[in-house]
Amino acid sequence: MNVGIIGSGTMGSGIAQVAATADCQVKLYDTNQVALDKAKASLEKILNRLIEKGRIDADEKNRIQSNISYVASLKDLSDSNLTIEAIIENLDIKKKVFSELETYVSKDCIIASNTSSLSVASIAASLQKPERCVGIHFFNPAPLMKLVEVIPAIQTSEDVLQKSIKTISDWKKVVAVAKDTPGFIVNRVARPFYGEPLRIYEEGIADFATIDWSLKTIGGFRMGPFELMDFIGNDVNYTVTETVFTAFYFDPRYKPAFTQKRFAEAGYLGRKSGKGYYDYAEGAVKPSPLEDKDLAQNIFNRVLVMLINEAADALFLNIASAEDIDNAVTKGVNYPKGLLAWADEKGIDWCVSKLDELYDEYHEDRYRCSPLLRKMNKENKTFFI
Repeated sequence: MNVGIIGSGTMGSGIAQVAATADCQVKLYDTNQVALDKAKASLEKILNRLIEKGRIDADEKNRIQSNISYVASLKDLSDSNLTIEAIIENLDIKKKVFSELETYVSKDCIIASNTSSLSVASIAASLQKPERCVGIHFFNPAPLMKLVEVIPAIQTSEDVLQKSIKTISDWKKVVAVAKDTPGFIVNRVARPFYGEPLRIYEEGIADFATIDWSLKTIGGFRMGPFELMDFIGNDVNYTVTETVFTAFYFDPRYKPAFTQKRFAEAGYLGRKSGKGYYDYAEGAVKPSPLEDKDLAQNIFNRVLVMLINEAADALFLNIASAEDIDNAVTKGVNYPKGLLAWADEKGIDWCVSKLDELYDEYHEDRYRCSPLLRKMNKENKTFFI
C-alpha cells in the first residue's frame, strides 16, 4: 500500500513510522525542508534506541527507513492509496489542504484526517468526493499507543470505513469506531480527569500534589491529572477543553477552569516551559502530598464517578460501543481499568448515589446523572457482567 502523510511533526512522523513498519511505502510531506530533515534525524535516533533495547535489529531498521521517502510537494502523494493529514488543528487550513490534495490523488484514494476534535463532516465537505473522507485519530506517541479512533463522517461510505478499519488493524493497532461528535471517545470521556481535579483544587479541598497522589494511590493511575496536564502542556489541554465546551453548546460538564486558563496565560505550560503545576527547574523540590487516606478516597471517588458518568453518557448517545469505550480509555490514555467495567465493579447503584450526592450538594447540571445509569440501576443491569 502507498501511504501519504501530510505533516512531519511528532504525530505525522510517528504515523509514518507505524505505516513503514507495516511494510507500506510511505511518503512524508511537509512544506518545511528543515522539518523534514528533523523528522528523518528523529527516526534515525528512535530506531537506534530500539536496536539498543533489542526490539529490532539493523536489518529491520534499514527496512523501515527504506520504506519512507521525504517530499516537499503535495503532487508527490499522487500515487497514494491512503493519505493521512496530521497538521495544525485549524479547520480552514485542513480544508484548503484537502481541496488541493484531491486534485492530485486518484478517485479511489482514501483521504483521512488525524484531527482530535474537529468535525470530520466539515473537513469532508471540502472534497468533491466527501464519501472518501474519514477520521483516523492516532494518539501520541503513535508507534507506542495501541489505540486508533476511526471516525466516519455522515458522508463516509461504508467501503471506505471498512477499508480504513482493516488497514489500521493490519498495522497492529486496536481500532475503536466513534461517532463524529466533539472529542470523539477519548477527548470527550477523559475531560473529567482534568476538570474535576481542577474544581477540587479551586474549592480548596486539596492541593495539586495531594490530588495527584490520591488518584495514583487509590485509583492506580500512572500519572495524576496535574502531572499529566504538565506533560501534555497546559495550553494544549486547555484548548481541547475549551473546544469541546464550545462544541457542546457550553454544556457545564465540560466547562474549563480559570486555574488552567491563568496558568496557560502566564506561560506555565508544564514540562516544556520548565514550570506548570510543578516546578521542573534543576534542583526544584516537588511538594509532598497530604497523605490522608480518607481524603484521598473521597477525591478518587468523585473523579471516578464523573469519568464513569461521561463514559455512560457516551454509550447512551451511541458515540461508541461499550467495548470500544473501555478499549479507548485503557489503550488510548492508559487508565488502569475500563470505565464501564469499573462501574460494574463499584456497582451501578453506587454510581447513581454518588452523582446524586454531588448534584444535591451543588445543584449544578455538571453533576447530572446519565439517564442510562439511572435506567440500568432501576432495571438492575450492568454493562458487562
